[in-house]
Amino acid sequence: MYLELHQKIRDRFVEVVRQVFGVDTRVPALGYPPSVEMGELSITSCFELAKQLRQPPRKIAEQLAARLLPIEGVERVSIAGAGYINFHLDRASLAVNLFRLRTGLERESGAGSRESQAGVKVLVEHTSINPNKAAHIGHLRNAVLGDTFVRLLRFRGRHVEVQNYIDNTGVQVADVVVGFVHVERKGVEEMRRLIVDPAVRFDYYCWDLYARVFQLYESDKEALALRGEALKAIEEGHGELAAIAGLVSTAIVRKHLETMWRVNVRYDLLVQESEILRLDFWKSAFALMKETGAIRYEESGKNRGCWVMSLEDAGERSAPPEPSAEREAPHPSAAVPSEVGGLGYAGPPDELEDEGEDVKIIVRSNGTVTYVGKDIAYHLWKFGLLGKDFGYEPLHTYPDGHQAWRTTVEGVGNSESGIRTATLQSGSDPESRVPGPEPPPFGRASVAYAVIDTRQAYLQNVVRAALHALGYDEQASNLHHFAYEVVGLSPRCAEEMGLELRDEERQRTYIEVSGRKGLGVKADDLIEQLVNKAAQEVSSREMTEDPAERDAYARMIAVAALRYFLLKFTRRSIIAFDFKEALAFEGETGPYLQYSVVRASNIFRKFQEAHPDWSVSAPGHISNQISSQVSPDELRAFFSGEDGRSWWEMTWLAAQLELSADQAIEGQEPAVLAKYAFRLAQAFNNFYHHHRILSEPDAARQRFLLHLVYTVSETLRRALDLLGIEVPERM
Repeated sequence: MYLELHQKIRDRFVEVVRQVFGVDTRVPALGYPPSVEMGELSITSCFELAKQLRQPPRKIAEQLAARLLPIEGVERVSIAGAGYINFHLDRASLAVNLFRLRTGLERESGAGSRESQAGVKVLVEHTSINPNKAAHIGHLRNAVLGDTFVRLLRFRGRHVEVQNYIDNTGVQVADVVVGFVHVERKGVEEMRRLIVDPAVRFDYYCWDLYARVFQLYESDKEALALRGEALKAIEEGHGELAAIAGLVSTAIVRKHLETMWRVNVRYDLLVQESEILRLDFWKSAFALMKETGAIRYEESGKNRGCWVMSLEDAGERSAPPEPSAEREAPHPSAAVPSEVGGLGYAGPPDELEDEGEDVKIIVRSNGTVTYVGKDIAYHLWKFGLLGKDFGYEPLHTYPDGHQAWRTTVEGVGNSESGIRTATLQSGSDPESRVPGPEPPPFGRASVAYAVIDTRQAYLQNVVRAALHALGYDEQASNLHHFAYEVVGLSPRCAEEMGLELRDEERQRTYIEVSGRKGLGVKADDLIEQLVNKAAQEVSSREMTEDPAERDAYARMIAVAALRYFLLKFTRRSIIAFDFKEALAFEGETGPYLQYSVVRASNIFRKFQEAHPDWSVSAPGHISNQISSQVSPDELRAFFSGEDGRSWWEMTWLAAQLELSADQAIEGQEPAVLAKYAFRLAQAFNNFYHHHRILSEPDAARQRFLLHLVYTVSETLRRALDLLGIEVPERM
């Protein structure tokens, strides 16, 4: 509705310029006058036209303004200053349409509608945690950013597929396998029993074991050879080491799914790197790259014997990345330890040394493929360019019934022919597998986003350069690295989580943690601490006496606190998470936003108790009553009255939800929506404190105020849903 109005104004301006002056002009950008009394929208294009037409901007504006109307939704047009054209909207009409839109009586059409996005599939890859140990707070930022971006895209009508890349053949999994086999001396059957042992939290167990393996490497450099042995077995997919790796990665992935569901995050497909290898995705990509000349074989020099790719299209060169906990780069032939960013990082020199140069090694001289090579194959599949497809099997059913799938080597289809064999559900062994449901059509995206931290910018540029080198320029331009900075803990929060800090560490802005050193903060521990603190708030505020409700409210408040804190900062900002700041019920926090919606709900609950005829027994019934009892003439009168300006400004802000969503999508910045929601909550609470709605003696004025409350609270509720935040019934 609001964006439709934007488009009508733009189109009409271009049309009138052509009629009056006989010239074509570009579609104008719309701005905002300093005050709503001067209009709601403004066009400054007359200043640009002045050079072309050789007339003063104001004279051009005067000739255009008289012809711009009628425009549905615009009441009048005025000219300000040296040539600004301001549009004064029909406030009553907009308020009625906005109310109907927010209450579901009307559906928005226009630029963000499903119709305009027909045939466009957007693939968003996020979380992508190595399946070797429990998730940590950094993974939560990735997942919350990715999930919110998905919600925004779907809200604006995009067809979105959510993927989670599982690097189940890499260094991190190999290190845990080394720990189980060579440190703890466990075999396959012992592993099976350990995984299902109710007394063992398996992802936590692996967290501690992972740190112990790094201690082993530090004390015995020869032990690094065990990593190479495990990696080779895992990549080949044979033997006890590979079997243990499969058990570990699957068990850890299931734990990750449970952890992320706690913060309202879910996935459509988990892509396992093992299938990229075993289904020869890389071989197909390698053949394609050789055939097109995208890579070349080096006959001499320091890269002799390697297949390399020119980085002319790789974009801005970045410094060698520190290993990231998200999509960490595995090194199949790792044998020599090195230090990057203060973290133990065992990998061959060619994985890092070529990153400031003009070429990138794709296949090493020993024949092994680098991490980025497998990533290139994966991205070719994402866009349907590989001519191959995975098999699929159901992996996890969420409590809301949503099905998450994972890739397999079974039931492989052909993406070019569109043929897909029925998938198989895993039993305890291959003979126990039975036919499963048909999977949805995965991949073949038009646009792809990869939510990966900033330290992987270089490798993402290499993947994009590979697409360009292969001649897939459109796909390269539609591949986006959704980069974000790291998240740490405030010193106060770190100590609350049990970390021992030195005096100098307490003076730091934030504490960065390291899973390799065993100093990380597990995501579930952080969530549990938040839930416990939220439960204390629920009890102290006497929100409910029902234990089940108390637990549900505590979870909702904890998740709101966490998600909003992770979203309110721009993604390029380093975050220092703090319990006290996140859980505050005042200020820019998730609980404050929740409380604003609950406050509005309380108004209607109390109003209905005093007016039994305003029944809320049927969904939307009270909104229908409000709509039928407030006329456009009443709206128009109230918006022009003594308090009309502030009431209109709040309504006008509520109309901008879709615009904020589009801005967040265009800028790949969910913080835009978070800030918008906070501004709207502030406006509503200011309104609430200035007006006594329930005791208002004027019936018409009371109905109008209820109209405002319902419009704004429903807008805010939708904004919170896009942020992944649920709202308790009471607070």
